Amino acid sequence: MIIDSHVHFWNFNPVRDAWITEEMTAIRRDFLPEDFSLLLKENQVDGCVAVQADQSDDETTFLLDLAKKNPMIKGVVGWIDLASDKLEESIENYQSEKLIKGFRHVAEGEDMGFLLQKKILKGISTLHQFNYTFDILLRQDQLSDAVKLSEKLLEQPFILDHCGKPDLKTNELKDWKENISELAQNPNVYCKVSGLLTQGNWNLADEKSIFEIFDFAFLKFGIKRLVFGSDWPVMLLGGNYALWLELISKYLEQFSIEEQEFFFSGNAVEFYKL
Repeated sequence: MIIDSHVHFWNFNPVRDAWITEEMTAIRRDFLPEDFSLLLKENQVDGCVAVQADQSDDETTFLLDLAKKNPMIKGVVGWIDLASDKLEESIENYQSEKLIKGFRHVAEGEDMGFLLQKKILKGISTLHQFNYTFDILLRQDQLSDAVKLSEKLLEQPFILDHCGKPDLKTNELKDWKENISELAQNPNVYCKVSGLLTQGNWNLADEKSIFEIFDFAFLKFGIKRLVFGSDWPVMLLGGNYALWLELISKYLEQFSIEEQEFFFSGNAVEFYKL
């Protein structure tokens, strides 16, 4: 079984989605479950986790509605205002929505230290009280914040998106390796093997560089805390779905069938309680 732990859906809005710039022609349009379902069939993928791309309550509602109508969406990682004085009340409103598994904030777009603010730390700890996960989205140069965050909230289930966005354009990975090494020491931190096609030069999938990232991630996190994901449709800027799955499958040949099942589905099911 294959579960893609990181998929986005949107009705493209050039104002709201200003991060999708003119050079990103491939993704400047709507991407909905009907677009993804064909890829699922072609690549024998059994389901996915829908992850927020917009910082709004409407986004969470939108993804939740899609999940209710499309059984292939096994869970939702929504957005919630972590700094709100009414956070607990907001969370309680989601308690009956079993498809919501966790939350995320696009912290890569914030200043360093954003996730370490008192209100945000309190917000994430409140998520933990209600048994929700938190996706960490940071660039390589921000990863020390992820380390500090995991040290302050040792019991919170975290998952690092896109292997912490290693810089595959320069391949200057010393800081990335140091922070990944520290982060992986916390057994409650998982890592998504996703989104790497867009971390290097677009339309040039550098297998050697990507496999070096895999080597280090598998060494530090181990097979039981690494989770398959694609970052579709953003990943289309750097390749296509079949290419990404082919790359990962080739790398995973060195592991047993049981270990491959942990990576491709078991770990996602475990982390997100799918």
